[in-house]
Amino acid sequence: MKTFSKTPRETSYIERECPMCGDVPAVPVWHLDGFVFSRCTGCGLLYQNPQPLQSELLERYDEEYFEYEIDNQEAFLQLNLLGVRDVGFYDDIQKDSFSEQKAPTFLDVGCATGRLIQHLHTEGWKTQGVEVCSPAAEYGRRARGVSIFTGTLEEAKFPSSHFDVVHASHVIEHLQEPDEFIREARRVLKPEGYLLLITPNSGGFQAKLMRGKWRSAIADHMVLFSRKTLTLLLEKEGFLVERSKTWGGIPRGMAPTWIKTIADRLAKRAGWGDVMVVRARKNLH
Repeated sequence: MKTFSKTPRETSYIERECPMCGDVPAVPVWHLDGFVFSRCTGCGLLYQNPQPLQSELLERYDEEYFEYEIDNQEAFLQLNLLGVRDVGFYDDIQKDSFSEQKAPTFLDVGCATGRLIQHLHTEGWKTQGVEVCSPAAEYGRRARGVSIFTGTLEEAKFPSSHFDVVHASHVIEHLQEPDEFIREARRVLKPEGYLLLITPNSGGFQAKLMRGKWRSAIADHMVLFSRKTLTLLLEKEGFLVERSKTWGGIPRGMAPTWIKTIADRLAKRAGWGDVMVVRARKNLH
């Protein structure tokens, strides 16, 4: 089953270049329902081309999207916690952060209803959210009492060197300029601060098997990274990748539960899971 996505209704499209390689030829690989994914011949990145104008694209994150987030917020919280735990959030990032200061700062970009920052606030973090879906941001401020900026990370204009941790779960694949996002995340991070990213893994077994039918090959995803291409982007923008993990072996319903369980364990161990989490640190050099 494909991930939730809105049917493309935009009227204006523009040709895009690879956000890492620039004007390097890309080859169309997946012709889908109203959109096309191409692969850069330079770095191998998968990205939609052409793409809608950003002003039209942001209109997808509306009341329907908010209802989807509300319905799944507890499940998403648990997945986020499991993901960051895989790359040592509780083993060393949180421990080190609290040993140096009383209330370290945590920014969640694409925070939806603010469930994660609400949870981390109870653990002593000073939290801040960013969310482009206005109904979700408003709900978080009203129902959870958390601080959420409505808009993009770039529009928030946070002070430089302000946050200990920047977290973005299933965000970067939605962005038309992921390089600019990474650059802004680096700017707002403190020296040697941490960036935690969770995103589909286009180099995983499911993507290789399903190709254009892969659940993450959807209209809302502008870019699809593999571990290799995401590492290249992070290093290009001044980060040192410290750890990465993947999970998810075969699609639910494709095989009996016991086979899926074995496949999921093997995928995680081998690094070819369907989703990946990457921990990177702001490089001062």
